[in-house]
Amino acid sequence: MIKNKNQYINREISWLLFNERVLQESADPKVPLIERMRFLGIFSNNLDEFFKVRYATVKRIFEAGKKGKSVLGGQIAKDLLEEITKTVIYQQTKSLGILKKVQEELEKQHIFVLKETELNDNQKEFAKEYFVQKVSPQLMTIILSDANKFPTLKDTAAYLAVKMLLKEEDGVKIKRFALIEIPKGIDRFVVLPKEGENDYIIILDDLIRFCLDSIFTMFDYEAISAHMIKITRDAELDIDNDLSKSFIEKISSSVEHRKISDPVRFVYDKSIGDDTLSYLKEKMEVEDTDSVIPGGRYHNRRDYMGFPSLGRQDLLYDKITPLPIKGLNTEGSILDSIAKKDYLQYTPYHTFSYIIKFLREAALDPKVKSIKITVYRLASNSQVAASLINAVKNGKQVTVQIELQARFDEQANIEYAEQLQAEGVKLIFGVPGLKVHSKICLVEREEEEGIKRYGFISTGNFNESTAKIYTDYTLFTAHDGILKELNKVFDFFETTYKINKYKHLIVSPHYTKSTFLKLIDEEIGHAKLGKDAYIKIKMNSFTSYKMIDKLYEASNAGVKIQLIIRGICCLIPGVKGMSENIEAISVVDKFLEHARVFVFGNNGDSKVYISSADWMTRNLDNRVEVGCPIYDEEIKKEILDTFDISWNDSAKARLFSDKQDNAYKVNSDESSRSQFASYTYYLDKLNS
Repeated sequence: MIKNKNQYINREISWLLFNERVLQESADPKVPLIERMRFLGIFSNNLDEFFKVRYATVKRIFEAGKKGKSVLGGQIAKDLLEEITKTVIYQQTKSLGILKKVQEELEKQHIFVLKETELNDNQKEFAKEYFVQKVSPQLMTIILSDANKFPTLKDTAAYLAVKMLLKEEDGVKIKRFALIEIPKGIDRFVVLPKEGENDYIIILDDLIRFCLDSIFTMFDYEAISAHMIKITRDAELDIDNDLSKSFIEKISSSVEHRKISDPVRFVYDKSIGDDTLSYLKEKMEVEDTDSVIPGGRYHNRRDYMGFPSLGRQDLLYDKITPLPIKGLNTEGSILDSIAKKDYLQYTPYHTFSYIIKFLREAALDPKVKSIKITVYRLASNSQVAASLINAVKNGKQVTVQIELQARFDEQANIEYAEQLQAEGVKLIFGVPGLKVHSKICLVEREEEEGIKRYGFISTGNFNESTAKIYTDYTLFTAHDGILKELNKVFDFFETTYKINKYKHLIVSPHYTKSTFLKLIDEEIGHAKLGKDAYIKIKMNSFTSYKMIDKLYEASNAGVKIQLIIRGICCLIPGVKGMSENIEAISVVDKFLEHARVFVFGNNGDSKVYISSADWMTRNLDNRVEVGCPIYDEEIKKEILDTFDISWNDSAKARLFSDKQDNAYKVNSDESSRSQFASYTYYLDKLNS
């Protein structure tokens, strides 16, 4: 129950504050220019997903006639929808100003983004030829009329809304409208021929504008104009209850239905004519509860994530070479090494190849009898999947728990599920009513003394692509107690009515909340006895009011609390009498901070855990999550060291506070950039 609206930051508003931190990166002159352009793309992509999921959820609450105060952090749904729209309009306006400044800086570096009216003769010839060869064959153009049904616009696809003013008939000017869908199969940025030291780019939208005459040559018009629009649709999956359908069929059907779900946001070029805008809104049945946002000339700026590098490494971040894990040789047997001691992989500072090596070795080792693994998101060309198929072909029993409801990866996971099933992999499709979000793998090997278990537990997905940009811990271990309990988790996937007990692991939905509450209580007890008591937590998001209230209680008892939360944080730190012993920061930089770490002082003998779970209601109560204790003292120190490196960031850390202003944290005169410092930490460790 919400006792005081000043106790929490609204979840949706906190998310928008996070996305503003991404926008800050695009404005930061210390960030390389082309990377700044790409951060604008990340900002836009994040916003698309926010409207598909969170805005759509609030809209559903409003339309259901619920005030939703308890759900929405003390804020009425209608008021929240209005505040979101107002905030987004402000951020969009700010992003357009940043884009203009970045393009001005690019011009100083001899990189020019041209409009269709700025092309010289050579560039015009190139554009016409490019349009004929590459664009025209993929172009979808729809002439709109009252006689035909208005087309269903694709979710977050970009369209040019075209208005033609035809020559007068009987003294009356006739307007005709059309829509051109911007093809997704072509790069949004078309690189024009280089001239001297200058590079030139035209955005695909403008190249199409340049060629409007050739598209509408059959119309005798006096004037023609084209302005960008796009809609965002509700991305919630409505899964039917037809018992005759398989789970794969139900998810496939729901993903297909998403294409025609209700719109929740309509974005348009603010220079569009009032007549065109009114026509479109009427035909698309845009409602008052939808977020209608005037924007700039270009939408789908998520495509800026793919802004071309043009060979300008000086305008990009320096690439880092992922490091080996000290003492873990990929040329020898990784299982033999893990049998002797635990190892920690921290991507992207360490290479992801250890996970692939582990699975490939297990697939080939004649003594390995079975492999069990959870899959949430895989890379598009996954070596993980290939290794599992390889294992089946070598006679291993392979069990894969694949989460078909991993948001926006549903279709990819359906395709992988069908591929794995066809190769003989045993598939488990989740737990009724729960998403499986745990990141775990278990291998059973027949050795002289009997069955020996090996495994790994991670904070992130087993995905080679995201491992290059997401920071995640993975523990490789042969600890028999941990791995026996890991086997219990896999048993739960198949016999969901059976609730197991765990001595080592922290498992949702049955034990995560209660275990962490108990650990906080222990720190409260230490503080009340005058002992040193502290809690250090690193997560993606923190929205559970139950856990927030418990940390407030711990703060009031004198427990010192440090929080590193990348995204949403509904807790308000530093408030006298409520949270004065809590400090909280967010680090947004080159890599996406994704690791979850929980440290409890325990009167001088710290308890350290890694987990797949954030402290959100969904992770605590509605998902299968696995947290794992760190017993190896060297690894425990490593995690504490890297936590402290992040905590001491004075370049890319922002402060959470009741001001909600994303102010940068400054520790000293010397600027410490934690992601770069973490790489240096592991480089030094390797050379020591």
